[in-house]
Amino acid sequence: MRYTLTLLLVLIILASCGTAKVLPSGPIKITKVTKDATYGSEKNPILVGGVVDSKGPQNEGAYLDLLAGPNGEEISYKRVKSCCSFKSDRGFMGKGLLDVYEVKYEGLRKPVLLYINMYDYQTLYAPIGFTIR
Repeated sequence: MRYTLTLLLVLIILASCGTAKVLPSGPIKITKVTKDATYGSEKNPILVGGVVDSKGPQNEGAYLDLLAGPNGEEISYKRVKSCCSFKSDRGFMGKGLLDVYEVKYEGLRKPVLLYINMYDYQTLYAPIGFTIR
């Protein structure tokens, strides 16, 4: 009986983790600029992951630190709010919030708002109008 319960518990744990996207080990990486004009918007946020390992804000900062302006300009950023509740198995009571960052660089007329999801992970790109440091 004890063996059966242990086996059942192991199977439940494995099944529940099977579909979760987990941030790969190692540093945050961006290899190219997206061609999707909606990337980084509320409807198509940047998925940096990390909340499972208590590294969500750290991953957000690591991602933003890799961005540069279109001609390699140094950027500055600040978190301006959290918004836009969505369903997430990794969130508090099944919900997550997007963090919104205001991003600036010299010569930019109006700051860019980037929406970032620290609950889920997906291959990372630089948004249109940015380059990779």
